[in-house]
Amino acid sequence: MATNDTRPPAMFLAGDPSLDFLNSIGTPVDKVVEWLADGQDLMSWLEQAGLVPPEAAATIRANCLPGELDAVAAQARVLREWFRSFVLAHRSHSLTRHSLHELEPLNRILERDDAYGAIVARSVDAAAAGSAASALEWRTLRRWRTPDSLLLPIAHAIANFLTSEDLSRVKSCEKSPCTLFFLDRTRGLARRWCSMTVCGNRAKQALFRARLKRRQRSAHRSKKTKAS
Repeated sequence: MATNDTRPPAMFLAGDPSLDFLNSIGTPVDKVVEWLADGQDLMSWLEQAGLVPPEAAATIRANCLPGELDAVAAQARVLREWFRSFVLAHRSHSLTRHSLHELEPLNRILERDDAYGAIVARSVDAAAAGSAASALEWRTLRRWRTPDSLLLPIAHAIANFLTSEDLSRVKSCEKSPCTLFFLDRTRGLARRWCSMTVCGNRAKQALFRARLKRRQRSAHRSKKTKAS
């Protein structure tokens, strides 16, 4: 297992889990960070993203053979770069039927699913809030039979995104060298940065420094003019 204790925590700020998946590699500051370097990275990322239940993650960790998780992580990286290419090619317009043939790699993963529906108890938080008429709910569950099944929640997130969101709202952070994507749901598509507290503040600081330098240069030229 490859470790990298110097990496920042994985970032979940895109506004959609499929775009968070794209951001599992990126340049949030000044160098490329890979959060899916191996199988343990993938498991950790999926748990943080809420895409795999802790008990399912524990079962898969306990039953997989050496190298199996790393192989699935490699497949996840391939899926991620396919999705990145698709988003970059289509984010300027709405998807049509003509785009369907390009989705074959995604559909091949979705065909593996072994999901089923069941009536289960609502979460404690939802029940406590008293917002539901019933303490029970219908939920889609999954049999996590093999490590390959770890790709399914990612594929479902991508499929849901492509069929429910407007790709024209997908943006890249404007603060170079950041490469993170996000879904702009603001009125007038006004969002510019992946995070106001990170890149937004850096951009404002850079703008302030640039303005200060211009004022200093202007003041210096003014003094030289008066001296002459």
